Amino acid sequence: MRRKKVTLADLSKQLGLSVQTVSKALTGKPGMSEETRSEVCRLARELGYWTKDQRNALTYERISPYPVVRRRFVLLHNEQSVNFNRLLLAGLHDRFTEFGHTVEPLLLPPELKPKAFDGWADKVGLPYAEGVFIAPRMAGAELEERLLALAMPRVLLNFPPPESKVDSVIWDVHEAVHQSVRHLLRAGHRDILYVGDAASQRGFRLRWSAFQEAMGEEGLTVNPERHCTERMNGDTASWARGFIERFRSFRPSAVLCAIDEQVEPAYYALRDAGVRIPQDCSFVGIANEQTDRLPALTRPLLPIKESGYRAADRLLWRLANPNLPYEHIRIRGDFYIGSTMLHADKTSP
Repeated sequence: MRRKKVTLADLSKQLGLSVQTVSKALTGKPGMSEETRSEVCRLARELGYWTKDQRNALTYERISPYPVVRRRFVLLHNEQSVNFNRLLLAGLHDRFTEFGHTVEPLLLPPELKPKAFDGWADKVGLPYAEGVFIAPRMAGAELEERLLALAMPRVLLNFPPPESKVDSVIWDVHEAVHQSVRHLLRAGHRDILYVGDAASQRGFRLRWSAFQEAMGEEGLTVNPERHCTERMNGDTASWARGFIERFRSFRPSAVLCAIDEQVEPAYYALRDAGVRIPQDCSFVGIANEQTDRLPALTRPLLPIKESGYRAADRLLWRLANPNLPYEHIRIRGDFYIGSTMLHADKTSP
């Protein structure tokens, strides 16, 4: 049965808006609130409405907006990626729903060894998927190499290792760190304490490198010994004590915590030590999302869900263009000024 074509009039009727307003929302023209624009775009995606420009873009990339074949894709992830997997999966699901495709999460067992991967993959039916997404933080380089060598279309949701033959889509934490440092510097903060694991993951190493780069662009030297770049390793209390020792020794006017799972422990370690945020010290946290356990956090907005949405397009593109060069895509987010940052001259002496 042929799918009924959705029109601007259909969207207009359901939303209670004029056809002109709906058209302006979908083509990015000004003259309405972002809330209204978001509502229009959401319904358009749900109903499968495509603007002329969207259809032309899909045609250019050889992607059918109304495919006959319904495809099944898989998101491979592990326990270390659970905290952002929900956002990635939501983005993938939103995009694939528009085409009638499906995506399902597949959790790699924590004890899985690279030599046992083929047997596990056959058992869970991985070879029957038409494409896979590989989440960040795969345990061990050998297992990641095994995943990258899968004989099917795949997209890495991470910064790619050197010489990897794979498309990648990732939210741009390099840009997020530069945004954070620049906002703090513009607010008069020169003594910024960096907090976050700087070694165990490629993305973590990139954040630490970006911090040194951003500070260096302002002529500020970063002494690694003054910063808290250790991994927590499950012992949060011990890590918090070491962090507070660094804080008291450094006496910064601002803290930049660059790793999601360390943001909350760092914030509460400061509060428990009697440090008032932001009166005594401004605090910027690179968190995956705002939680009700923290105040309105000053932070770069990480487009994790949007990266999943874009990755879906990339995999469909790869299916249609198997022989073209690989592409690495970074998704940039905006910056949010919350209640945890003050101008340096307004902090307590």
